[in-house]
Amino acid sequence: MAEYYLISQLPSLDGIGENTPLPVTEERFLELCNHFLGKKAQKELSKLSLIPPRDHEKSSSALIEAWNKNERGLRLALAKVRAEKMKKPFDTGNEPLPVGLIKAASTAAEAQSPLEAEKLLNQYRLEFLETLRPMDSFSDEFVFYYGLKLKLILRIRQFDAETGKAAYRNIYNSIMNGDRSEVIQ
Repeated sequence: MAEYYLISQLPSLDGIGENTPLPVTEERFLELCNHFLGKKAQKELSKLSLIPPRDHEKSSSALIEAWNKNERGLRLALAKVRAEKMKKPFDTGNEPLPVGLIKAASTAAEAQSPLEAEKLLNQYRLEFLETLRPMDSFSDEFVFYYGLKLKLILRIRQFDAETGKAAYRNIYNSIMNGDRSEVIQ
């Protein structure tokens, strides 16, 4: 019942344009969740991340499990595609990579710029997340879906072409100069 009160207070994230202000901050979202969710759901929410743990951590949420599995697979696919471009071997271990992940990674690897690649990957992530959207809009799973979508939108909005170019030049120069520290300023 508490999920109903929580979700009825959350503004829709559907149809938000690139330049439209977000109707809720991550801080406000978490504040509402802490007020209405039980301890178990709050614990799952605290582990919610766009970057899944390297070592598989079991979640009681089917949505979080599916998100983490797909994101780990996407990251492996990206590493595999990048290694193949450099003609280097890459072992994915026992992890089978679905064709859709390889296709998304290949498309991103062929992008004209790192910013374009990130936009393509984030579009793929948003589309995948939509496949996980729970039918029951008043459940813990929907709260996790909403939290991931909010995190993705916030991440997309952090990209800045000039900052990215400066960081790329800094990393590139440090590698070319043998520094290898790859410190981004």
